[in-house]
Amino acid sequence: MSDLVVAITGASGSPYGVRLLEVLLRAGRAVHLVISPAAVEVFQAELDLSISLDAFRPAELLGSRIAGLNLGLLHYHHFRNFQAGIASGSFLTAGMVICPCSMGTVAAIAHGISENLIHRAADVHLKERRKLILVPRETPLGLVQLRNLTAVAEAGAVVLPAMPAFYIRPSCIDDIVDFIVGRICDQLGVPHDLLSRWGEARS
Repeated sequence: MSDLVVAITGASGSPYGVRLLEVLLRAGRAVHLVISPAAVEVFQAELDLSISLDAFRPAELLGSRIAGLNLGLLHYHHFRNFQAGIASGSFLTAGMVICPCSMGTVAAIAHGISENLIHRAADVHLKERRKLILVPRETPLGLVQLRNLTAVAEAGAVVLPAMPAFYIRPSCIDDIVDFIVGRICDQLGVPHDLLSRWGEARS
């Protein structure tokens, strides 16, 4: 199985990114992780997590979720490291997810502006015609944002907004998070049992 790239940026919705990382590692997938500086601020605000980008430790991000994970599958890259393999199309991957994806990141991708490794890796996935999934979490959407989302979709990205479904009858925040993460995994072809599907009998 080819490696996957996960980027976490500064939109609200950091629980989605952390849970996605955990699920992919538990599924035995090698993950190349990049975190933006703005994401660090959101981690603090939403999850009370303090993350160092210069001296990253998986335990800082995953906390108790780290139990049982094969951390040998996790490859962290600093957002300024353009020497990372994922900055080149010659480095083969099975896809990339930016979760959550800020509107600034969408704008950079839409206009081909590679200011950091996240932007560059996304650009690589588009030019190589590989799966690129963007998970925006923003509301309301202005005209500029809508046009940028249209541009990335026209370029080949999958725009998967963090919009939970309520037919699953969520009983807690974890249910809502797992629904979105499950839909991302569907796009990546990663098997999971995170959600009840429409038409399935409810337990």
